Amino acid sequence: MTVSCPKTCNFGDGKNPSIKKVSGIMKQTIRQRIEALRSIMKEEGVQATIIPSTDPHMSEYVAPHWQAREWISGFTGSAGTAVITTDKAGLWTDSRYFLQAADQLEGSGIHLYKEMLPDTPSIPTYLAAEVKPGGTVGIDATVFSTHDAQRLTDTLNGQGIQVKIISDPLTRIWHDRPALPDAPACIYPLQYAGKSCKDKLTDIRQEMQKEGIQTLLVSALDEIAWTLNLRGHDVHCNPVVVSYLVIQEREAHYFIQPQKLTDDVADYLTKECGITLHPYDEINRYLAALPPQVVGLKPEQTNYALYDAIASTKCNIREISSPIAFMKAMRNEREIAGIHAAMQRDGVALVRFLMWLEQAVPQGKETEMSVSRKLQELRAAQPLYMGDSFDTIAGYAEHGAIVHYEATPDTDKPLQPKGFLLLDSGAQYLDGTTDITRTIPLGPLTKEEMLDYTLILKGHIALATAVFPQGTRGTQLDVLARMPLWQHRANYLHGTGHGVGHFLNVHEGPQSIRMNENPVTLQSGMVTSNEPGVYRAGSHGVRIENLLLTVPAGEGMFGSYLRFETLTLCPISTQAICPDMLNEAEIEWLNAYHQLVYQKLSPALDEDERQWLLKATCPIRATCKSIK
Repeated sequence: MTVSCPKTCNFGDGKNPSIKKVSGIMKQTIRQRIEALRSIMKEEGVQATIIPSTDPHMSEYVAPHWQAREWISGFTGSAGTAVITTDKAGLWTDSRYFLQAADQLEGSGIHLYKEMLPDTPSIPTYLAAEVKPGGTVGIDATVFSTHDAQRLTDTLNGQGIQVKIISDPLTRIWHDRPALPDAPACIYPLQYAGKSCKDKLTDIRQEMQKEGIQTLLVSALDEIAWTLNLRGHDVHCNPVVVSYLVIQEREAHYFIQPQKLTDDVADYLTKECGITLHPYDEINRYLAALPPQVVGLKPEQTNYALYDAIASTKCNIREISSPIAFMKAMRNEREIAGIHAAMQRDGVALVRFLMWLEQAVPQGKETEMSVSRKLQELRAAQPLYMGDSFDTIAGYAEHGAIVHYEATPDTDKPLQPKGFLLLDSGAQYLDGTTDITRTIPLGPLTKEEMLDYTLILKGHIALATAVFPQGTRGTQLDVLARMPLWQHRANYLHGTGHGVGHFLNVHEGPQSIRMNENPVTLQSGMVTSNEPGVYRAGSHGVRIENLLLTVPAGEGMFGSYLRFETLTLCPISTQAICPDMLNEAEIEWLNAYHQLVYQKLSPALDEDERQWLLKATCPIRATCKSIK
C-alpha cells in the first residue's frame, strides 16, 4: 500500500536566500526588532542572546516558522548566527555569504563577522569579552544543539558567565510568526527506496544492539524520512517531514502533528512499520518519562531541550554517531540505478537548456532570472520531476563571485555575449536528487577568466580521478582539488564536496570533502559532490560541479582501494580552456567524460540536439597558448 508523492515545484513555503538589499524601512524595522528583543533580555536578566539559523532538528534549511535569525537580522542566507547584546549586534556567517551578508546588513547596526578568517573571534570568545563576569547569556534550548550548548556553557562558565535557558524569546515580539508546517506526509514507494521501512528498522536495531543501546533518539529530518520511507513538503526544496522518531528494541514511536497524517499514511506506519503514533509536541514529555536504560543520541543533531528531558531521568545517555546517517549515505542497488536514471533525464534537460542559451543570449533579451525559469521549465518536462533541489544560482559576471547568489527583481542582471554565467542548479526526481554547476562562457573572456577556469577544471579532474585506500577521509582528498589554485596563490573557503540525499536534502552527511577535519571515511555507495571554485569580487566566479559515486577500485597493497565514478551527465564547456595547461591525463579524462555524456544522452535527443551535443563533446586538442 503506497501513496504517491504529489508533483510539486516547492517542498514547503520557505524562501531560500537571495541577495536583495534590505530597504531603509526594513532596516529601521530590524533595529526596532532588536530593541524589542533587548526589552525581553532585560526582563530575563540576560546581557546577550544568541539566535542561530536552525530549527529543533538542527536542519540547514528550515520552515518559515523557525527563520528567527533572518527575522531579527534581515540576513537571508541559510547559514549564520546572530548575537545581540545590550548595546551591540553581530552576525557570524561563512564565506559563501560574505558578500551577501555585507549587502544585507549594511546600515542595520549589525556587524558582520566572517568565519574562518584569522581575525574573526568565535562567538564564545566574543561573548567572554562583551559580557562581564557575573553576567548571563540567554539561549533557546529548542534550537541549540546539545553539542553547542555544552561547549558554550563550559567556555563561558570558565569566564564567570552563566548560560540561561529562555523559552523561545522571539515568540513574544514576532506577532505575525508563520505557523508550524502542516502539509500531509506521503509514502515513498519501495520501487525507488529499494528497502522497506521494516527492514531498515531491523538493520538499525542490529546496530543499536552492537552499541548496547536500548533507545535511539532520531531528530534529523532526512534520517527520519529515509528510515520510514516518508517524504513531505515542510521545507522549501527539501522533501522532509517535521517530526521525531524514537526507536527501541521492540517498538518505535513517531511524533508528528496529527493533521499531517492521512488515513493511508497512518495505516502504513502502524500496520506495515509497527510504529506507535504520538502528537509532535509530546516528545519532551515522553522522553522525560523513560525508565532507566541506555539512550543513544548524536549531540550535534539533538536539541538541548530534548537532551535535558532525558537527563532528568535515570537513563544513561550515550553520545554516538548516528547509525542511520551511514546507512542512508551508502546507496542500495535500487537507489544507485535510480540516480543514474535521474542523471540521464537531468542531462537531457541541461543539454536542451545549453543549446537554447547559446541561441538566446545574442538576442539580448535574457537575464539571470529568465534563464533560471527556462531551466526549471525544461526540467519540469522530464518524467518523475518533483521540483528543484534548491533555488537556482544564476550569477552573471560579478554576481558569479557571490557563492550563493540568487537573483531578485532588484538585482536581476541582463546577460551579454561576453564573460561567464555561473549556473548552479539541481532537481528533485522521484528516483534521485541532482546538483550540478557549470560556468558557461557567453562570449569573449579575459585572460584571468580563462586562467581561473582552467585551474578549477584541473582541480575538478584531480579529485574525480582519485584512487585511494579504504579508510580515507574526505579531508585527506580535499587538497587534490585545491592544489592548482594554491600554486597560483588562490583559494576558496567553502567545502569541495558534500553528500547528496536520495530524493532528499541536497546537502547531507555524514561524509564531506573539505579542509575542516571530518573523521568520516568515504565508503562504497556514497554520493558526494566535486565542486572546487574561485571567486573574484566585482569580476567573476568559476565553479565546476559534478556528483561522484564512490565505488570499489580493487585490491592492492595493504587492502582494498576505492575510486570515484562521475554520475553527472552534462558537457563541460571547452571554450574557456587553454588545453596546453592540461596534461595528457587530464585531456584524456575530459575527452572520455564527454564521450560518455554523448553516449548516454544522445538516444533521448532529436537530430538537431544530437548535432549540438556532438559539437559540445568534441575531443579537445592542445591548440592555444599557455597563460602565465
